[in-house]
Amino acid sequence: MPTLTGLHALQVFDRVKGCSQAIAEPLPEAQAEELASLFKALADPTRVQIIHILSAAAEPVCACDFTAAFDLGQPTISHHLAKLRDAGLVTSFKRGIWAFYLLNPDMSSGARAAVNLMVD
Repeated sequence: MPTLTGLHALQVFDRVKGCSQAIAEPLPEAQAEELASLFKALADPTRVQIIHILSAAAEPVCACDFTAAFDLGQPTISHHLAKLRDAGLVTSFKRGIWAFYLLNPDMSSGARAAVNLMVD
């Protein structure tokens, strides 16, 4: 069995929780989960661009306009829009065969704050 010769004995200290700096309380778990989901949805440059376009739009934007604006196919655009819709950032409606998108007027305050940061 190997010995610890030549090593200094480790000194054990009582662990001090934190330092002298006062910090904020952690967010409630549900709020942290909501914000993490929101940031995951926004963690893609195309989705950030879509939010930017919708923020500047005076009227709902047709999905076909996003396909024209980006060098991406319709399935990829639909995927991005679905991610944003699932996160509660956008809403949509159909007019004929086309889907139109707009920022969700009922989005959470956290989502609204994130969108406002992107457009300010």
